[in-house]
Amino acid sequence: MSTATTTPSAGVTSVGTAHRNWSTPMVLAVLALVALLGFAIGSPSATARFRISTDHDAIKVPDVMLGTTLVGWIGAILLLGLAAYSFRLTSRRATAPKWLVPAFAAIWVIAFLVWVIGSANNPNVYFSGLIAGSFTLAIPLIFGSLSGVLCERTGVINIAIEGQLLAGAFGAAVVGSITQSLLAGVLAAVVASMLVSAVLAVFSIKYMVNQIIVGVVLNVLVAGLTSFLFSTVMKADTALFNSPPSFHNIRIPGLADIPVFGPIFFDQTILGYGMYVAVFLVWFGLFKTRWGLRVRAVGEHPQAADTVGIRVKAIRFSNVLLAGVVAGLGGAFFTLVTSSSFSKEMTAGQGFIALAAMIFGRWNPIGAFFASLLFGFSLNLSFVLSILGTPVPNQFMQMLPYIVTIFAVAGLAGKSRPPASNGVAYVKE
Repeated sequence: MSTATTTPSAGVTSVGTAHRNWSTPMVLAVLALVALLGFAIGSPSATARFRISTDHDAIKVPDVMLGTTLVGWIGAILLLGLAAYSFRLTSRRATAPKWLVPAFAAIWVIAFLVWVIGSANNPNVYFSGLIAGSFTLAIPLIFGSLSGVLCERTGVINIAIEGQLLAGAFGAAVVGSITQSLLAGVLAAVVASMLVSAVLAVFSIKYMVNQIIVGVVLNVLVAGLTSFLFSTVMKADTALFNSPPSFHNIRIPGLADIPVFGPIFFDQTILGYGMYVAVFLVWFGLFKTRWGLRVRAVGEHPQAADTVGIRVKAIRFSNVLLAGVVAGLGGAFFTLVTSSSFSKEMTAGQGFIALAAMIFGRWNPIGAFFASLLFGFSLNLSFVLSILGTPVPNQFMQMLPYIVTIFAVAGLAGKSRPPASNGVAYVKE
């Protein structure tokens, strides 16, 4: 029988028979060495300038000037210390405190930003715009990750998020163009995504086909079908089929002029504001309602849930369809906000990034929200740094979001435990 001891000062729980997991300390060590060699030893000895506010902001905040050498060395020392601390905890079979990885990530990102901006031809950046753009790019990722949470909390693996987003984007573009109605475009996106979800539900729940295979096939099917229709129908009459209207930002006067926070919370489109509502509703529904208790029970132990009268397959089916509704809103964002038109495979793998955000967020809506923001930040940063003219090759900038995804899921997520029955078809005994 294992025993656990808690050290109050460190906030660490030590389990005598726990298995050592070296993935997190190894990742932290590699990133710390990169910081030492690149940001400290390889410092360009310049000054990075971060503009916080503009002349139009209600509150004027002075620019922040940071020296690359000083920040690089301080960051590298702190990162090496945190990596060493992680190795020490793992060697003692102790669980790392929850603050360790977020603190490491924050320090690394700050050191990287100062180094790369200081190395640029134009070493200054509008920080508020960088953050606001990151939130905007994260919106479809957040909708996609919420779709994954709704599915997988009931035990259905949702690999088809990419297909759901792409179908939603296509439906919004076609119907929005024909009707010139934003509401009709959003409803079409929801219906198109729900159709993908319905196929996933029928094959994985009713016919008990391997859920991962069904998800992969749906992604390929939707990509091929939308590409075919784009080439044969939409290109033939772009004005009729691929010219949807666009949502405009709803700006709240005064509050929208607050530096950093104003553009994020008070200068968004309807879908942007709806994203915050969706995160709250999914979290509240899963953890504060009887419905959420039943959903989590089905995902953890469907046999036990069935014995107390919970209809396991019905809940799984309804949740997969609900996930399609949420993903459809994310798909509509691509064509009704971002680009105002549809293009081949325009989701560009963001459904898979949303899946990674869900895993990184530990199947929790709030965790998925913040994980999606991390990936949105990496997406926006790749665009901004390409414009600034940094010494980092443009190809690497394009790879940045996917590199962050790999590191986050492979190492920094730790031993994330999915719902116990995730991916397991339920057969009523």
